Amino acid sequence: MQYRLYYWNGLQGRGEFVRLALEDAGADYIDVVREQGDTAMDSFLAGQASGLRPFAAPFLEAGSQVIAQVAAILHFLGPRLDLVPDDAAGRLQALQLQLTIADLVTEIHDSHHPIASAAYYEDQKEAAARRAADLRQHRLPKFLGYFEAVLGQAGGAHALGRHSYVDLSLFQLLRGLDYAYPEAMASLSPTLPRLRALEARIAERPNLAAYLASTRRLPFNEQGIFRHYPELDGAIARSSL
Repeated sequence: MQYRLYYWNGLQGRGEFVRLALEDAGADYIDVVREQGDTAMDSFLAGQASGLRPFAAPFLEAGSQVIAQVAAILHFLGPRLDLVPDDAAGRLQALQLQLTIADLVTEIHDSHHPIASAAYYEDQKEAAARRAADLRQHRLPKFLGYFEAVLGQAGGAHALGRHSYVDLSLFQLLRGLDYAYPEAMASLSPTLPRLRALEARIAERPNLAAYLASTRRLPFNEQGIFRHYPELDGAIARSSL
């Protein structure tokens, strides 16, 4: 099957979590808007019945099916791309972990846009500074500490005891945080040896290494979820780790 991925052009964003799964598996897919332009998104949405239209990109078109929401897309793709355990319990655990990653992604976004997504960062910098400080000091240690423990309980190498889309998403999470909060992550990294080892292994997977070195892998920038504003970054106090 050839998959059709719809996401906004010029951004990694939430669509990148899906791209990594498709690229790692060597799946046949079209990154539609990137290849055909922004009007392709308008045409796609115009063709959806209003009551069934997905709320927000990314969307995945698989034959006659249209799936939205990153966790739902990966839950759908996992068995088809051999990126999830075979048993129902393992698939449910993968979904639960992916939803937890989505929770943290939302908090990361809200650290630079805490008042309104539609407003400029410059119009909410004071609130962003307070929100980013809480993210650095409390939320990142809590979430990443949890994922570090998940890896430990699963044997250390993978979140689910075998390679899965969750591993790919944890890789993207770390790379994004390294871009957005380099000082905070430098402080926190010594407490995350399993996550850092996982990140290194994922980067060496043949299909992923080729993708990361290609022009298909867009650079992080200040239009996406992971944004680097130096005034929001800072070392994490050791007492919070």
